[in-house]
Amino acid sequence: MVAAAEGLLRGFCPVPDPVACQVADMVERISTDQELRRVTALAEVFRLPERRLQRLFAEYVGVSPKWVMRRARLLEAARRADAGDVVDWAAIALDLGYADQAHLTRDFTATLGVPPARYATESG
Repeated sequence: MVAAAEGLLRGFCPVPDPVACQVADMVERISTDQELRRVTALAEVFRLPERRLQRLFAEYVGVSPKWVMRRARLLEAARRADAGDVVDWAAIALDLGYADQAHLTRDFTATLGVPPARYATESG
């Protein structure tokens, strides 16, 4: 009876989607490679046109590649604040590819709901 149930359930297994795996690889690369700050760079790494990347992300991730890159940078900024050390927000902004500290502060506040300095004091 167990074998029959397993056979029945195997019939419902989805076929692996190689495109979904490729998009998951892209998201992973964005999350681990801080040098990927622009969609054009991601397109070059994966040898795809930018418009194709945008369509793939819309279909498989539900957001744009730019949004995923922004999220990765803000998570890195939050991680550094969580480390408990004195935070040099201007240096973090520069290191994460922001034009200036004000730009990082605006993005951080809009996304996390608190300014980075307050986040650092509340998380530490």
